[in-house]
Amino acid sequence: MADDDTRPAPAATTPPPTGETDGVRRFALNEDWAATGVGLAIVLLAAAGVITEGWLPL
Repeated sequence: MADDDTRPAPAATTPPPTGETDGVRRFALNEDWAATGVGLAIVLLAAAGVITEGWLPL
């Protein structure tokens, strides 16, 4: 018997997107990145002289 494999290769299929994201990538800002941004803003404002010693509750 000859090994005559003329069948087409099965097509690669991807599962359908779930209802959670529907295949759309969304931007999400969690609290870690929010805290990083706020901290960086405070450092930049202090370096620029906008936040002075009078603002610090010591």
